[in-house]
Amino acid sequence: MLVRLAQEVDLSCVQSLYRELVEKMYQNGLKIWDEIYPCQFVKEDIENKRLYVLEEGGKLFAAFALCSDNPGAKQMKWEQTKAKALYLDRLGVSPRVQGKGWGSYALKQAAVLAEEKGAEYLRLFVVDCNEPAIRLYRKNQWKQAEGAYIEIIDDALSLRELGFEMRLGQKNH
Repeated sequence: MLVRLAQEVDLSCVQSLYRELVEKMYQNGLKIWDEIYPCQFVKEDIENKRLYVLEEGGKLFAAFALCSDNPGAKQMKWEQTKAKALYLDRLGVSPRVQGKGWGSYALKQAAVLAEEKGAEYLRLFVVDCNEPAIRLYRKNQWKQAEGAYIEIIDDALSLRELGFEMRLGQKNH
């Protein structure tokens, strides 16, 4: 498995990966992502050099963004609120390889990259009904922060998001 910074030529492949994932989420009753999110952010993530892809044999199987902030960050009671943190966003693993360690590997690689960028913590938000993702974070020893962030999408939709964090530099990756 190779982890690398996404390039402009990866745009359609990453969007296809996310569309595949959205379809599987809908089949499983998880209507969290859609035709707009996360695909609308891929081009910007690539341009801002914050999107990473995981590939094997020239095929993309996972992607994630490492962002410097998150709108929900101030709503949570983190272990060390003032510590330098990066935020893991838009982690997606192709349904073709789910259950084969790609999610755990992506989390470990994100932690390595965040630490290389000087972060003390890697944090993320997950919608409270996304049990498969929550199980993945707990399995990989991420700690749940106190509180929740209510993200208002529009008049008809708001999402309750939980915060998880990983302290870096502790040989936990």
